[in-house]
Amino acid sequence: MLIEEKETEKHSDLNSPKPSSSTNRNASDGFETASDGELGSNGSENDDETQQQEEQQSLSQADDVALKQQKAFEQANDVKMEGNRLFGSGQYEEALSQYELALHLAPDMPSSVELRSICHANSAICCSKLGKYEDAIKECTKALELNPSYMKALLRRAEAHEKLEHFEEAIADMKKILELDPSNDQAKRTIRRLGPLAEEKREKMKEEMIGKLKDMGNSLLGRFGMSVDNFKSVKDPNTGSYSISFQR
Repeated sequence: MLIEEKETEKHSDLNSPKPSSSTNRNASDGFETASDGELGSNGSENDDETQQQEEQQSLSQADDVALKQQKAFEQANDVKMEGNRLFGSGQYEEALSQYELALHLAPDMPSSVELRSICHANSAICCSKLGKYEDAIKECTKALELNPSYMKALLRRAEAHEKLEHFEEAIADMKKILELDPSNDQAKRTIRRLGPLAEEKREKMKEEMIGKLKDMGNSLLGRFGMSVDNFKSVKDPNTGSYSISFQR
């Protein structure tokens, strides 16, 4: 409005009397009028009030989110406890369903990491009881992703690996337990017990692989009236390398 008023004065009648020099000085001094000051003050107050309202609204929304997360956490924990009760009574399928539900309900926030890792580990033991060892391994792995030092999850995964004759993997988990607890006797005994089994399995796998290679070689050499039995490998005791000789 002030700009519009000044523009009007600028284009007033040329015959109008010119304002005095004091008037010109006052008009160009740059002092704001009473109306200017009032407008600026009211605008600032309104901005402050709006900002305060937005901050209060933001805090209120944050409180609502925190309250919902806390309720979800408590509900998930109650469901987990019900799963524990069912597991204790031998109802493994039902207990597994409760742990899965607890994981679905648990909010994705730092304070629920422990609860979620426990539910995964408990799901794993249910799977083992039901003979689902592959699923048990997967659940233990999820628990360890949330809590890498969770020894129960390492132990249960090692047990599941052993059931599937994954002896190397079971030994690796037991070694991790020893890293966390060097005095763990169970891990020491398991490593000693599984060591020979792992070696036996490695040798068996080697024999199976050699047998397959022999079959493949015989199928190719048979076209020329030969077989892999015509070739003999001799190990050098000094270097450990092999030399192959042809025999008729």
